[in-house]
Amino acid sequence: MAISLQKGQKVNLKKTKTSGLGEILVNLNWNAKPVKQGFFASLMGGGGIDLDLGCLYELKDGRKGAVQALGNAFGQLAAPPFIALDGDDRTGTSKAGENLRINGNQIAQIKRVLVYTFIYEGVANWQQADATVTIQYPGAEDLIVKMDSYNSTNKMCGLALLENVNDETFSVEKIVQFYPGHSALDQAFGWGMRWTPGRK
Repeated sequence: MAISLQKGQKVNLKKTKTSGLGEILVNLNWNAKPVKQGFFASLMGGGGIDLDLGCLYELKDGRKGAVQALGNAFGQLAAPPFIALDGDDRTGTSKAGENLRINGNQIAQIKRVLVYTFIYEGVANWQQADATVTIQYPGAEDLIVKMDSYNSTNKMCGLALLENVNDETFSVEKIVQFYPGHSALDQAFGWGMRWTPGRK
């Protein structure tokens, strides 16, 4: 069973009586098949899409940052920021997709996490990408965040916001809002970081 979140809907991930939240897995899967083939099609933007998963984080001690393949900022689970990206699927053909892992047992250290995806290469054809994010954590139904809003030429999409409620619960809200880039996403949610161009 799974719960498909509606835009603006919030669901709580809670500790159990016997253990912590455990590992929260955020999985991104998408279709990277190009619509057109050939040299001229590639000049016209008909190639495949390289869609990247990442997040902004803010810790309780005030530290902020991003976990993403761009800039090789893959993070770590056992130490701050307690969030790690397990790899970079450049093609969209990996059955496992891309995965962010959040150490839910360290929820008291984490203030909030904004999960996003952005098109690193390819035109902003979100309908073609048909991306879906699945949030899993032990002992609960999967949460599905479907990218069901497509009408945007922006290459950045805020997907879901996880916020620490009481050091025992994360509220998860579906966002699915598009932005021109990292800086605009940052400003929309008041992260207040400085951004410079990066590469993989």
